[in-house]
Amino acid sequence: MPVPSITPCSDPFPLCVDLDGTLIKTDLSWESLVRLLRHNPFWILPVLFWRARGRTHLNQQLARRTALDSATLPYHKPFVAFLQEQKNAGRKLVLVTASDRDLALAVAKHVGLFDEVLGSDGKTNLCGGDRLKVLTDKFGDRGFDYAGNSPDDLHIWRGAREAIVVNAGRSLENQAGRCAKPGRVFAPESHRLRSFFQCLRPHQWVKNLIIFVPAVAAHRLAEPLVLWRESWAFLIFCLCASGVYIVNDLADLDADRRHPAKRQRPFASGDLPLQAGLVAGPLLLIAGLFLAAQLSWHFAGVAALYLALTTSYSWRVKQLVLLDVFFLAGLYTIRLVAGHAAADVAYSSWLLMFSMFIFLSLALVKRYVELDATQPVASGESLPGRGYTLDDLAVVTSLGTSSGYLAALVLALYADSQQVMILYAHPTRLLLVCPLLLYWISRMWLLAHRRQMHDDPVVFALKDPASYVIAALALVVLRLATG
Repeated sequence: MPVPSITPCSDPFPLCVDLDGTLIKTDLSWESLVRLLRHNPFWILPVLFWRARGRTHLNQQLARRTALDSATLPYHKPFVAFLQEQKNAGRKLVLVTASDRDLALAVAKHVGLFDEVLGSDGKTNLCGGDRLKVLTDKFGDRGFDYAGNSPDDLHIWRGAREAIVVNAGRSLENQAGRCAKPGRVFAPESHRLRSFFQCLRPHQWVKNLIIFVPAVAAHRLAEPLVLWRESWAFLIFCLCASGVYIVNDLADLDADRRHPAKRQRPFASGDLPLQAGLVAGPLLLIAGLFLAAQLSWHFAGVAALYLALTTSYSWRVKQLVLLDVFFLAGLYTIRLVAGHAAADVAYSSWLLMFSMFIFLSLALVKRYVELDATQPVASGESLPGRGYTLDDLAVVTSLGTSSGYLAALVLALYADSQQVMILYAHPTRLLLVCPLLLYWISRMWLLAHRRQMHDDPVVFALKDPASYVIAALALVVLRLATG
């Protein structure tokens, strides 16, 4: 906890600081709601009832049923540094919020700068005019400076001496300057639209290209109807995947904030409001299912299964050792099934078997990299939000490399099967793909061991020149096998 300096106060006016969106780049009420819904989505029904009784009652009920880690909340660091300067100068700092007072006290205790905390107590909601009345009664008209971030704070600035604007746009800055003497301005550290696009994770959409594989393997991608249906299936899965990523980020909020890299994600960092995710996530999922039903009911069923499995993974399975990677591998395989269903391409047992082994290997690479990167976790202690420990690295490596080599074995057996005779004039030449695949799998695991890989092997492969060379050589072999 910071120790105040004995430097005489240079400004006798107290500085009153808003909490939600100002001191922290998030909102405690939405933080509590997300945690409650993560525990049980059906809490939405009592939440609506509590909201009908007023926001104060809602905040109180949410605070009673959830726990927040004040240390991991996304603070506005430049503004906190400014508050530290003011505190060192001997100035009185007051934290004011419409959130529950108990939650605000926990935040104030962590920051260690505030002399007093004013918050909602279940009866009084300190927002807008009510907050201004409390501050005016306590410090007098124009007897305090106020730091805020939203149009709701204009009510308070009209009674303040100086307006300090934090994490807001130029328009609000100008309006605040007309209400009180303009003070310091702390500009937003991110762009909302860019952050929203980032939370969709468009770089992950490349995984949905797997949908085209069944048509490619069956040599039917050149058919216009097949290409059109596979393209629509790709778009639908992109919508569904983005919706799932948003829901997953909300469900994994606490674990992400403790992760060295994932703490920079839009919701974990506070760059994007949680309420945006609570709206956008379900909308994307609903849109994806609606479009899937227009393509075919068979494909819609596969898409629904994909969403059910990904939702299960986000809410619980990701915390279960081994079952999590089998789910991840299954989600890749379901994309293959979706490709078959969308274009009505005959199922290939060889392709499905190959996918199970290769995708299990990649899922284990992903888990290995994530586990190996979490150095603060002691030996024997579980990774936050997961069930693995650092002692599991050797087992994960063994399982992952074995799965990858089994995929190469399935490919070798396929090259000697009766089915391959129909599609290729020289099927034996397909065996040349096996050493390429074995080299690629071995290299991926070697780079993971050396900590030279992105936490997602698919994303890494897209930026890896050697992967492109191997893919090009494999295409040459396929062309030679075709005749």
